[in-house]
Amino acid sequence: MVVLLLTNFNFFHHDLSPFVCFFFFYGFRSTKKNNLSEIAVEEAVRLKEAKVADEVIAVSIGPKQSAETLRTALAMGADRGIHIQTDARTDQELTPLAVAKLFKEIVGKETPDMVILGKQAIDDDSNCTGQMLSYLLDWPQHTFASEVKVEDGSVSVTREIDGGLQTLSSPLPCVVTADLRLNEPRYATLPNIMKAKKKKIDTMTPEELGVDISNGLKVVSVAEPPVREAGIVVDDVDQLIDKLKNEAGVL
Repeated sequence: MVVLLLTNFNFFHHDLSPFVCFFFFYGFRSTKKNNLSEIAVEEAVRLKEAKVADEVIAVSIGPKQSAETLRTALAMGADRGIHIQTDARTDQELTPLAVAKLFKEIVGKETPDMVILGKQAIDDDSNCTGQMLSYLLDWPQHTFASEVKVEDGSVSVTREIDGGLQTLSSPLPCVVTADLRLNEPRYATLPNIMKAKKKKIDTMTPEELGVDISNGLKVVSVAEPPVREAGIVVDDVDQLIDKLKNEAGVL
């Protein structure tokens, strides 16, 4: 089984066919990794340690500095990386749809059985890349995962909802987005950091993948919310009622 981490996953089926896991990172102008993507990496590595996944492939979209993010994923246990290099601003120019289209092309090349990524970005809080990727691939999706189990060629995912916990299952391949409670990511050890420097990272561009990432949206303006007026302290309940009635007009 291979896991694609968007970062990329594939899993073992009962016929012991290869399982690859991908986890995907994107949206980094700095070298700081999205903590949700880090959780996705951890889950992919745990699947490999449990002999469920054969290979874990980390994928990142961003400038040259994103390679450092991939190295962190490799130090955590990913087997190899794919860097889609672009200088497009991830908070304005690189939209979730463009990201999903890029990931779709990677999935087509790597043919993983599972794709796992963080549930949302940390720059603009977009929470739709996983859902869009699922639609483009025509794969089942499991969003906001707090537990992932793979067995008999299918995946069972527990997710938190307003009313409690919901458990869903689907056949592989599928797309999973990681929630904060899925796991506690490990720290990369110094020996693994040194080993990660020798692991392979393939570099490509959106143009090489045949994906147009131009954005049809334009940021017109960004403004801070109005400054909140200072509150006042009243001496007693009578004064409070008087101000609510005569000044605020709410009584």
